[in-house]
Amino acid sequence: MSNLLKLIVVFMTLSVVGCSGVYYGAMEKVGIHKRDILVDRVVEARDSQKETKEQFASALERFSSVINVQGGELEDKYYELKKELDRSEDQAEDVRDRVDAVEDVAEALFREWDAELDQYNSASLRQSSEKQLKQTQNHYYKLIGAMKKAESKIDPVLNPLRDQVLFLKHNLNARAIASLQTELSRIETDVTRLIRDMEIAMDEADSFIQTLKAE
Repeated sequence: MSNLLKLIVVFMTLSVVGCSGVYYGAMEKVGIHKRDILVDRVVEARDSQKETKEQFASALERFSSVINVQGGELEDKYYELKKELDRSEDQAEDVRDRVDAVEDVAEALFREWDAELDQYNSASLRQSSEKQLKQTQNHYYKLIGAMKKAESKIDPVLNPLRDQVLFLKHNLNARAIASLQTELSRIETDVTRLIRDMEIAMDEADSFIQTLKAE
């Protein structure tokens, strides 16, 4: 059976069973191990965070532009802001899913690694592997902590954006502009914090990837 056909079987099995353990086991049978999957998922999570950072910066710019809009243009601006909000919501969900996927495979990898320590006959090799496991875990905890911290900054930005879009929907007038102007400073602060923490998490991801590849 070719590798392509094997992969098709893997994904068919996953879709039917829906179990991470089955998926990882099937992937190992075609030579793709949990460590490889972890690297790929960290890369995907990092890239998703980069896209999220850019999306929220774009949303802030778009929301800020409404302040100087004349009344007759507000309806068009509402639809623009709604699209920005929808894109931001989608990107936020993607980040959450990517971080969850990293956690899932990391936990599976560390459980397997820890269980396999008992299979060593050589005490020195076991000790070396155990040390490497702990170092990798410590580095991973820094990574996932940074990712979770960045993820926690998303809702403080999304919530006021949701409120402003909803308010604008029913108030295409000066009241909506005044409301947005009042909130804008706080939104800018929250977006700045989100971008900063996303960048920290992205740096941690790069460092973790290099650590895994060097081992």
